[in-house]
Amino acid sequence: MPEGKIVKALSGFYYVFSNDKLVQCRGRGVFRKNKITPLVGDEVVFQAENDTEGYILEIKERKNELVRPPIANVDQAILVFSAVEPDFSTALLDRFLVLIEYNRIRPLICITKMDLTSEAEKINIHKFAEDYQKAGYDVLLTSSETAEGINELLPYIKGEISVFAGQSGVGKSSLLNVLRPDLSLKTNDISNHLGRGKHTTRHVELIHIGEGLVADTPGFSSLEFTEIEAEELNFCFPEIQALSEECKFRGCLHISEPKCAVKSAYEDGELPAYRYEHYLEFLDEIKNRKPRY
Repeated sequence: MPEGKIVKALSGFYYVFSNDKLVQCRGRGVFRKNKITPLVGDEVVFQAENDTEGYILEIKERKNELVRPPIANVDQAILVFSAVEPDFSTALLDRFLVLIEYNRIRPLICITKMDLTSEAEKINIHKFAEDYQKAGYDVLLTSSETAEGINELLPYIKGEISVFAGQSGVGKSSLLNVLRPDLSLKTNDISNHLGRGKHTTRHVELIHIGEGLVADTPGFSSLEFTEIEAEELNFCFPEIQALSEECKFRGCLHISEPKCAVKSAYEDGELPAYRYEHYLEFLDEIKNRKPRY
């Protein structure tokens, strides 16, 4: 049986890329029965009499999967956040980073719309970029208008399956249009009334860019920690995890425990205040979420 990769899912059809051609498939009923939904990024076994009447028979084991956006087997997440319009949000970025870290996906922070920043805003963004780089993250400052940072972005994409994710209106589609102009992906302005972007991407699709595959995904602005336990959150903040090795008590949650290296770094200004405060905020959210049944 032929094998391939799902590169697009739309209206109940799954488009499988195999041997340099695209085959339109449906999922077998067994997937619904077993509550398994084929995802973009899945490696599958299928059968097809022609290019429009195929059926997916088997989904290979996934190395990871995301729910929002629905995609599997991702190598890296390119987290696209705008410097302005909408304003850069460390709280939202940290929320994305936690979920990406939890799913063992390598993150790349990409800050867009640098051409729209004032000198004061530029200085502020550079300071945030420095904080995240010290935490161990790669950060790129980009502009779809001036092509700033585009050449630096391309090597990250080569040979990888990357998901572009971030809040609506930050310029994901604009960035993809610069990377591959023939795409002509629809873009839209920020809603003046809501102060955030209007959704322009309606489905998940893997696109060939350079020598890699990139997923443009529907924008969204809320994420919940439904799977992460309190004891695991520590591992989703690399700099906090590194500091925790010096805590007196194993399993320290860095709240009120004595001789906590994380709290000491926060109090001494060595750990950015917003990173520690977001950690505490997320920890409280996890502890107080409703139990799943």
